[in-house]
Amino acid sequence: MVNSYLAVATPPSFFTRYRSELRDALTRGISDGGLDLYDMLRYHMGWSDSQGRPTAGTEGKALRPNLCIFACEAVGGTWRKALPAAVALEFIHNFSLIHDDIQDEDEERHHRPTLWYVWGKPKALVAGNALRLMADMSLRRLRGEGLSLTKALEACELLSGAYLEMIEGQYLDLSYEGRLSISVDDYLAMIGKKTGALISCAMHVGALIGSENRDTIEAFRKSGLALGQAFQVWDDCLGIWGDEEVTGKPVGADIRKKKNSFPVVYTMAHAQGHDKEILTTIYSKTKLDDGDVKQVLAIMEQVDARTSSQRLAEQQCGAALEALSGVELVPRVMEELIDLGNFLITRKY
Repeated sequence: MVNSYLAVATPPSFFTRYRSELRDALTRGISDGGLDLYDMLRYHMGWSDSQGRPTAGTEGKALRPNLCIFACEAVGGTWRKALPAAVALEFIHNFSLIHDDIQDEDEERHHRPTLWYVWGKPKALVAGNALRLMADMSLRRLRGEGLSLTKALEACELLSGAYLEMIEGQYLDLSYEGRLSISVDDYLAMIGKKTGALISCAMHVGALIGSENRDTIEAFRKSGLALGQAFQVWDDCLGIWGDEEVTGKPVGADIRKKKNSFPVVYTMAHAQGHDKEILTTIYSKTKLDDGDVKQVLAIMEQVDARTSSQRLAEQQCGAALEALSGVELVPRVMEELIDLGNFLITRKY
């Protein structure tokens, strides 16, 4: 069983195993076409500063490409064959982050200014769109890795479907803003698209590239969906109770933005009487102040929203492991999956 109370969140070993070749594949995937556009993309990916000088320590987790490669290896496949799909997944994810930062007007990501904040919204939109197209270009390389035409086309179809689901989830998230009656089921369905679709697709496509067994491939899809939901629920916790020095966000940041994260949805569903009235009044405001945030945090504590959120994240990690319990896997895979689950629901960032 996944232990959600480990003192230190440590990435699983496969993050290191693939790092060098994945990084090389990602850097090759972004053209050196002589336009500032490509410098912008390298900046966003964390490879350089705003002047184009190489940097270190500002990259993201690369969760989705690592999961794609890991799934391929886990079923006995040659993991390097999954690199083009892994690159596509990371580019799509980062395209969505560029647009999310514009949409939310977030000025900082990974402790430095966001792309739009440095170059402006119009150029950032164009850069995001370019990264989206580069994902498609990466998928063309699947055939060059020896994948059959049938499998390469199926991988492309799965990725395209996941992109659309992700956007549907983002739309649902936007449509839920300001609503006070989002159910837990509505929330889980929304994050199953917004976050779960791409993470599920990563494991689905990785298994497809590495295996011919349809039951095995489907098991990885289900496992990825559960992992995606666990990841998002924990992200929601970090958006409210995370360490500001690590996340770059003050405590209660997502409350102030009136985001319908799981702790908020849970609190709305379980608060009663006067507390419910307070929440309704606060979330009916156009802008929330420090006092509003403190009141919401206090009500969350009363209904034990933090523990319930952690419990749901742990349950979804358990579901991810259970989905693969009857699958024939190469040695050490289940141990690394347990490590992954622990990392996802104990990380500080």
